[in-house]
Amino acid sequence: MAEQKAASRPLSPHLQIYRWPITMGTSILHRVTGFGLALGALLLTWWLVAAALGPDAYATFQALAYGWFGRLVLFGFTLALVFHALNGVRHLFWDLGYGFQMHTANRSGIAVYAVTIVLTWIIWAGAYFAMGKL
Repeated sequence: MAEQKAASRPLSPHLQIYRWPITMGTSILHRVTGFGLALGALLLTWWLVAAALGPDAYATFQALAYGWFGRLVLFGFTLALVFHALNGVRHLFWDLGYGFQMHTANRSGIAVYAVTIVLTWIIWAGAYFAMGKL
């Protein structure tokens, strides 16, 4: 009897059917980027310690940081930092009671995604320009 009841219950939508709301995506990504920033803080600490230990330790850090993988990690850190900051400002507006309407929350979420990409690109273009590589 119990098996028959379990078989007749409706199934919840599968991930291939269910569409994530924009606000859910920004919420999850905000938590993920917060964790990523904590890990990035360890890398920044390594950079400062290597600089304090002298030229050999700094050369080791620099060799890893200036490689393709180091730049990929730094790009991810920049992306996470920009997204987390912009979404944090969005949350501040929510704390003040603004932007809770569904269309406003969706538009501000899309704006956070778009501005994150643009600002990250601007930061990296500015960095390469400052290094004389652009």
